[in-house]
Amino acid sequence: MAALKLKTYSMEETANMEEHSTNYYYSSDLILRRGQTFAVTLTFNRPVQKADKIEFIAETGPSPQDYDNTLVVFELSSSGDGASWTAVADSSSSNDLNVVITSPADAVIGRYKLGVEISSKKKDAYYKLQEFILLFNPWATDDVVFMEDEDERQEYVLNDSGILYYGIVESINEDGWNYGQFEEGILDICLILLDMSLNHQEDPALDCSQRNDPIYVGRVVSAMINSSDDEGVLEGKWSGKLWGGVEPTNWRGSVEILKKWHRGGYKPVKYGQCWVFAGVMCTVLRCLGIPTRTITNFASAHDKDANLTVDSIYDSSGKSMSKDTMWNFHVWNEGWFVRKDLGSSYNGWQILDATPQEKSHGIFRLGPTSQKAVKEGDVNLDYDGRFVFAEVNADTVEWVQYDDATKRRLYSESKSIGQYTSTKAVGSSSRVDVTIDYKYPEGTAKERAIFKKAKQSLQLKFAKISLRVGDGEGGGADMFSAACEESRPPAAKPNFTGKFKQIGESQVGQDVTVALTIKNTASVSKRVGVNLTATAIIYTGARVKEILVQKHYIILAANKEKNIPITIPYAQYESAITDDNLIKIVTVCEDEDDKVGKMLVEFMITLKNPPLLLKFHGQPVLNKPVVISITFCNPIAENVTNSILTLEGSGLCKEQLQIKVPLLKPNQTSKTEVTITPYRTGVRCLIADLSSDKFSNVKASQEVTVAPA
Repeated sequence: MAALKLKTYSMEETANMEEHSTNYYYSSDLILRRGQTFAVTLTFNRPVQKADKIEFIAETGPSPQDYDNTLVVFELSSSGDGASWTAVADSSSSNDLNVVITSPADAVIGRYKLGVEISSKKKDAYYKLQEFILLFNPWATDDVVFMEDEDERQEYVLNDSGILYYGIVESINEDGWNYGQFEEGILDICLILLDMSLNHQEDPALDCSQRNDPIYVGRVVSAMINSSDDEGVLEGKWSGKLWGGVEPTNWRGSVEILKKWHRGGYKPVKYGQCWVFAGVMCTVLRCLGIPTRTITNFASAHDKDANLTVDSIYDSSGKSMSKDTMWNFHVWNEGWFVRKDLGSSYNGWQILDATPQEKSHGIFRLGPTSQKAVKEGDVNLDYDGRFVFAEVNADTVEWVQYDDATKRRLYSESKSIGQYTSTKAVGSSSRVDVTIDYKYPEGTAKERAIFKKAKQSLQLKFAKISLRVGDGEGGGADMFSAACEESRPPAAKPNFTGKFKQIGESQVGQDVTVALTIKNTASVSKRVGVNLTATAIIYTGARVKEILVQKHYIILAANKEKNIPITIPYAQYESAITDDNLIKIVTVCEDEDDKVGKMLVEFMITLKNPPLLLKFHGQPVLNKPVVISITFCNPIAENVTNSILTLEGSGLCKEQLQIKVPLLKPNQTSKTEVTITPYRTGVRCLIADLSSDKFSNVKASQEVTVAPA
């Protein structure tokens, strides 16, 4: 009888990818998930005999080795143990052999070569089979990324669009985001991203061998989304002119960013800010198979001196002199996986942040930080727990700095940081508040006990390393300096109160009007000096430009109040306002009679952009053209020029569409019609953006269901 030879084979791509929930990828590759069986049919020159030996060889990475699980050899057998790679003969008919191969649930992810070696009649022959890509598997119970609920898997792994939340506590806004993790070329780019990391450049073999662990992969991706230490995907910028790039508010999804990084020879794409970093990171992690969602934390602290307080310092005129900042909002990611390094009580959602705020072990990245560790105040666990704890639960301290550089604490409070922490709901477009998952209810004894626990843990840590200079976790000297300042007596509390009230809804292009109400709570009249500053800021709290400075003197009768109207004309803020549309008003009020009592009042104004209206004309059907109209009305008394309308949406537009919109005169309405051809069924999201010389952040999104043909 002749030696056994392989004639043809089939990797059963269609059936395997449907079973592995990878048939959504727009790719010619065979894409599989680890810890799950896949079928292979081998056709030989004759039936297989007992004397024939068949072995499979799977290898990944630049230097495959058996000791680091990047090279595995496994023999065809009649059963498998599930703990390692196995190949089981399922059935045979004539010269065909059906084989079921199973990868272990902790296999290294990445691109694999697969071959079969046949020993027959004292002859050995090796045959190369089809390469495949192996991903994490949230459907496999033994995989550390396993997610039990199918609806959650559909949302956090398979949903290719989402919603990002932004704004301020008093005004939460939302925009659609096109994750597009299944679009053509995106998986390849995600794997290249891993290969471009500093870890891979230093030791490619070691790097690949550690890609079985979502903790490791999450840290690599967190570093690679920003370009601060490497040739990462996005260059962040929060100040100055954004020359040679796209303004962060003009991005509508991750696909164009990742493709631009790839097309440009892996040079950083300009520019990103927190929601852009988070949107792209969500795409990469979902693409690799890690359940991921985006999280927006409102009134988010950036505690630079690691003392768990945000110190807001103003001079006597109301000008900010702070180092710590409170971002109006900050967007990060959560990935779902087991924490074998910490213990089972810390399993579940893990915070990952690609925005380059602070260094973690010498590199700009963050996490994975256990969400449960943050809630319980376990701030000294890996990784970066102190920073995340401060983001959601720091205390705030208000200071006034006098002309002689001395400071006095006006007041402190514990409830303003970390509010309305939000994410998109599973299976709907609703916003879900997950603040309770990050901290116990503000004002409760439990929340204060946790804060005290975290504070004491840090004091102990920095007492032991007080001579160490901060490496991204904060320096001990800064912390103790801040603690000493807190010990100074606070400034005397004045006998008057103040609050701002916005008059009407402020829209870009219109004058802004607010009223400051000051009330005398004393039984005698008061003469109060009011120093007021209005500043255009960005969402991180950083100042851009002062747009109004006023000083008022008022006489308040005993137990009476007065209103001070404040108007900021459009012409005065037009050139200063950024895409964030934010104006911060700060007033420092002083008792002119005793010069001791001081009061500081802050107020944030978010200007609304005019609406952009999207409408589908008819039911979208697979592979059939459908017309969409986009309507915009110019609300200002000036011409709007250089208008570009951009559309994108996975399953609806294979490429980003850009349309020039003619000049719009004051109060003129533009209606643009576009024809698209949907190429995927199911719920899809179309995202539109209009940028012009006057408006650069006008967005709209519309969910539709694409019906089968």
